[in-house]
Amino acid sequence: MKQQVRPADLAIGLGSHDIGVAVRAVELYQAGTIPRLVFTGANAPTTVKRFPRGEAVHYREYAIEHGVPDEAILIETEATNTAENFTLTRKLLEQRGDRVHTAVLISRPYQERRAYATCRKLWPELDIVCTSHRPPLDEYVAGIGDAEFVVSMMVGDTQRMIVFAEAGYAIPQEVPAEVQAAYERLVNAGYTSRLIR
Repeated sequence: MKQQVRPADLAIGLGSHDIGVAVRAVELYQAGTIPRLVFTGANAPTTVKRFPRGEAVHYREYAIEHGVPDEAILIETEATNTAENFTLTRKLLEQRGDRVHTAVLISRPYQERRAYATCRKLWPELDIVCTSHRPPLDEYVAGIGDAEFVVSMMVGDTQRMIVFAEAGYAIPQEVPAEVQAAYERLVNAGYTSRLIR
């Protein structure tokens, strides 16, 4: 989304197969932009081999290994989708008595817009900006290790952004004509393993 990151009460790192979420969270913490991190995520079929102990757990371990103190990190280990990332993180913070007004959402690069749309729907009073770790595409794909998987995930995320807004799980987002055309070309080319219908 190319939003300008600004100081916030905390960062919410959304679980996925991408360790870049933890990389970006550590960068923001070390820069003094955010004082606390919340990592949220259990496992999914796309992450269980990469993060067998759970997405949030692995992100936490990465952050600690890279200098973030344990007391600056919370984890939510039950969420299995983006909506749950927000509803369960909110519940965790409320149970702790933490008042949060601003947050930086950290996700995979191609999930930023969907994360934004979902959070705006489910937690509308939270003032948010979105960011991600964004190496050049070839480096990103090499880091994940599977180009077909990355393209299929991008196709699935684009579909979810549209379908979830139609179902009322997220606020609508404008999809430029060239993005819709690229999505349709990739579906027709067979990148359909992450489509939900």
